[in-house]
Amino acid sequence: MTFKNIITNLESLPPLSNTPFVIQQIYSCGSQNIDIIRLVKVIENDAVLAANILKMINAPIYGFSRKIASISQAVTLFGTDMVYGLVLKYAIGELLRADTEIYGLDNKRFNDVCQLQSTLMMQWYSRVDLRHAQIMTPLALIMESGKLVLANEVMKSSYIKKFTIGYKNAKNITEYEHNLLGTTTYYLSALLFEHWKFEPLYVEILKGLDFETEVSPKVKSYIDSIDVIRVAINVKNILTADSIKDACDIVEEIGLDVNDFKRIALRVKEQYNKVLINRLIQK
Repeated sequence: MTFKNIITNLESLPPLSNTPFVIQQIYSCGSQNIDIIRLVKVIENDAVLAANILKMINAPIYGFSRKIASISQAVTLFGTDMVYGLVLKYAIGELLRADTEIYGLDNKRFNDVCQLQSTLMMQWYSRVDLRHAQIMTPLALIMESGKLVLANEVMKSSYIKKFTIGYKNAKNITEYEHNLLGTTTYYLSALLFEHWKFEPLYVEILKGLDFETEVSPKVKSYIDSIDVIRVAINVKNILTADSIKDACDIVEEIGLDVNDFKRIALRVKEQYNKVLINRLIQK
């Protein structure tokens, strides 16, 4: 299992299925220029995709007070950017089926991590810069995709036990990944998105997250906000006292309101704890 092998296998992944590909083309001129009527029609014409989007968007983690019953309603309430993220997450899930147990959590909890990351991004950064939040919330939802790529590679190798133990004991996930492969799963996400011709801005942000690159001040602000989210919520720490504190340190470094971030992070944590309790009751 080497970086070169991973890249070779990543580049051999098949293209997006038909409907996500068509939707990607709709977004190619920018989310501000979307033909919303056409977008809704394309999604509704794919019953499986439509059902999955409604299932994701009605997840208790998002804490929406009433059920969203249609795609047009979802677009109206959440915006075209979020719907784009949900479409991409569905497409990635169809093409990258992986067992996330090597990270110490099952697939449901891994999905929780992704949804919580997007929830925290929207609830926190919408108070700082709404347009920034709308752009970054879909990326927060799918930025862990590289871990699915790595999981598939590990499961095909003889390193399963060694990797699982190493990941469990690692104090810093990205450092462990870098020492093992010379890269990180966020960089793998960037390469995956590049392979599938996702939004180029997403690729630029994730490539710059763990490796120094020359970027504009605007892109740097995107990178900083994503860094806050992944520190607060990740496969090892889901809004723990320590991860929230570490995220608050970054918030302070970038000159944003620490108390506001902490309050929102604790609110998201409280909502998630209720979700976990309800799951136990329903078992």
